[in-house]
Amino acid sequence: MTFNAPNRNRFWADLLVEELIRSGVDFFCLAPGSRSTPLTTAVAAHPKARALLHFDERGAAFCALGYARATGRPAVWMTTSGTAVANGLPAVVEAANDGVPLLLVTADRPPELRDTGTNQTIDQVKIFGGYVRWQFELPVPADAVDPSVVLTTVDHAVHRACRPAQPGPVHLNCMFREPLAPDAEPWDAGVPPALALWKAGSSPFTRYAVPAGAPSEVETAPVWHALRQAERGLVVAGRLAHAAQGAAVRNLAEALGWPLLADIASQVRLGMPGPTQVVYYDQVLASAPFREAHPPDAVLYVGGLGASKRLLQFIEQSAPTCFAVLREDGARFDPIHRVTHRIEARIEGYCAALAALASARLALPVKWPASWRAADDRVAACLDEVFADTNRLTEPLVARLIAQHLPAGHGLCLASSMPVRDMDMYAPPGGAPARVAVNRGASGIDGTVATAAGFTEGLQAPVTLVIGDLALLHDLNSLALLRDRPVVVVVVNNDGGGIFSFLPIARHTDVFEPYFGTPHGLTFAAAAALFGLAYHHPETPEAFLAAYVAACGRPAATLMEVTTNRKSNHALHQDLLTRVVAAVG
Repeated sequence: MTFNAPNRNRFWADLLVEELIRSGVDFFCLAPGSRSTPLTTAVAAHPKARALLHFDERGAAFCALGYARATGRPAVWMTTSGTAVANGLPAVVEAANDGVPLLLVTADRPPELRDTGTNQTIDQVKIFGGYVRWQFELPVPADAVDPSVVLTTVDHAVHRACRPAQPGPVHLNCMFREPLAPDAEPWDAGVPPALALWKAGSSPFTRYAVPAGAPSEVETAPVWHALRQAERGLVVAGRLAHAAQGAAVRNLAEALGWPLLADIASQVRLGMPGPTQVVYYDQVLASAPFREAHPPDAVLYVGGLGASKRLLQFIEQSAPTCFAVLREDGARFDPIHRVTHRIEARIEGYCAALAALASARLALPVKWPASWRAADDRVAACLDEVFADTNRLTEPLVARLIAQHLPAGHGLCLASSMPVRDMDMYAPPGGAPARVAVNRGASGIDGTVATAAGFTEGLQAPVTLVIGDLALLHDLNSLALLRDRPVVVVVVNNDGGGIFSFLPIARHTDVFEPYFGTPHGLTFAAAAALFGLAYHHPETPEAFLAAYVAACGRPAATLMEVTTNRKSNHALHQDLLTRVVAAVG
């Protein structure tokens, strides 16, 4: 970079942006604002910086989250002072709970303006509390302060955001005095000696070494000793970050000869299943006789919490002798208080090490996985029969059709509540494999559309977003992010909160509909027109499939609205459950 900034503020901002890019962080999600002017103009001037501008700070933060989900690298959420900063909290909570790297760079007033009644000034120091992995406040740019503080701070922030032991959001608060615009003012523009060597190169000022390598026998021996004793073992693939992790878990399950129960966000649930994979495990476990006959004595759970509550209850009630959890971070993961072995390691390396040990076994279990697969086959046949005999466009059928016809190379983004559950329960095997993104760290309704925008940006590929009507209304203005992006939005509009129909409160009819069902009477044709999106409202399975296939081939965004009925949807789910339980026997 050159040292020709017009003033101190811009010089420090230039250093910050340059060091981020040298550290491999080059995607910036910006919202307009005055106090962040030095930062914004530095991003705009850097030839390697890629910027996305959104008028809503909350949406911009979720866009950065979606990008990080796709790439595994942090994006930068950059915003002005005041309540703009507070709007980032929902995305920060999601990133913290799910271990997603994120860099929060916020502009702030200088110290002398705090607690004085100055406009647009709040206390931004530690505003995100314990949800950030690290936070630091840069001093106000001044000639008396060594500017290398900017470089070393950025390097540590990137390290803490990406640290394998605990990735997540990191907050840098940047104070600026006026002038904020890149107007010329006298300042010492000489090259400080500490920066001369850095300026001549292209590497970060501080380099952090990340531990690598395969786990040793000492690390794997205790877990392997516990697992090898098992006669009835299960491997569970929870939420995983990318396909390589999912493949490693699948290979381990095959080496062990154990049934693999893979969540929709495991990156191995869609596509051709492995030989030990139980696709419809959630429905299989709805059968009480099956559960009673198949308690595992060992469970190896890899990744984050999946969508199936029934699976977790099954493990809790079975109380296996060995319940081992493998994750790459150090966060506590024991929602049912049954974990006997907690492993913090690289998922691919640890699974490969265990698979190598398992391959030396003289005999693999036969009857145990065969009984799981037989039950899975019976559920599959039951669902195939039910869906082949329907001419109604239902919520489970929408999930099924999308899973079957999602083009190869496309991504899939699922909203919390019913979309992720329906896809987990009803997506059949045999479609194209796909990268799947779900905001299930905190399972909030916030920012789902913006997440899909960031996800498609990170994948550099088209994405299908399946979302409910309330979640879309909650993030409606983020449709502006999709106008020039190949995203197919499938909104299931059941005029309210469909998930509440499955909860005990639904039996209390005096309060349920106005306070929980929350009908709104809105449709989305006008919203699609407002934001320049193509719009379809199919009413039959054939019309849906034709419109969906056409939308996947478009270079721009499409909004497809499917109208359903909450009461009928609940009744359908109950009927399907009754049928599959009978099929399992």
